[in-house]
Amino acid sequence: MTQTYDVSAYGRAIADVYDSTVAEASTESAVKRLHALAQGSPVLEFGIGTGRLALPLAARGLTVAGIDGSAEMVEVLRAKPGGDRIPVTMGDFAATRVEGEFGLVVLAINTIFALPSQEAQIACFGNAAAHLRPGGRFVVEAWVPDLAAFHNGTALRVLSLSEDGVLAEAARLSPAEQVMYTTKVRMTSGGLRLLPANHRYAWPSELDLMARLAGMEREHRWADWSGAPFTDDSRAHVSVYRL
Repeated sequence: MTQTYDVSAYGRAIADVYDSTVAEASTESAVKRLHALAQGSPVLEFGIGTGRLALPLAARGLTVAGIDGSAEMVEVLRAKPGGDRIPVTMGDFAATRVEGEFGLVVLAINTIFALPSQEAQIACFGNAAAHLRPGGRFVVEAWVPDLAAFHNGTALRVLSLSEDGVLAEAARLSPAEQVMYTTKVRMTSGGLRLLPANHRYAWPSELDLMARLAGMEREHRWADWSGAPFTDDSRAHVSVYRL
């Protein structure tokens, strides 16, 4: 891809409303699963954002650190109880290093696809492996590409619907580059908000190869954080790679 990748752009656009856009995410089951996988060891979250996962993991007694490219997202984290006690390094999580060894590195809620190219995603896997202690795990949560959902290269879907607001997403596909250009449309009584984001999508098997290039092997793949089996019908996956 030729465009310049700005690691802070997404956070600038969405930080103040981000938590509301992920209100229906499986946070409780994700935290429970990650806590079990960490086995008491330190946790590093790539794209720590507003602390949706980091804060409850820290509340369970784990040592948690993060990397994020958005000062705006981290500012929201800092304003939450306990947020000022979580060390966050600013930068691109595909390349930024922090001190220490971790038993678990986490990249949740499709954030792997925020990286703009296959090369950047491969680098991210390598960076995760570089932070792991021997036997440590890298956990990636991502959706499974569903090209059949697009008609003439475009798609429109409702993500959430309530009396308080509607969150929809318009998307345009570029299969040659494996890029999906999206704009979420958030409609509330306060008005309309456009939240653009691009995704360099990859199939689960491609992510498996990236892990192997980084010296990791897949240990688990589930359809969700509950540990449901991953099948032909699964539209998302939680994959665990072990160093």
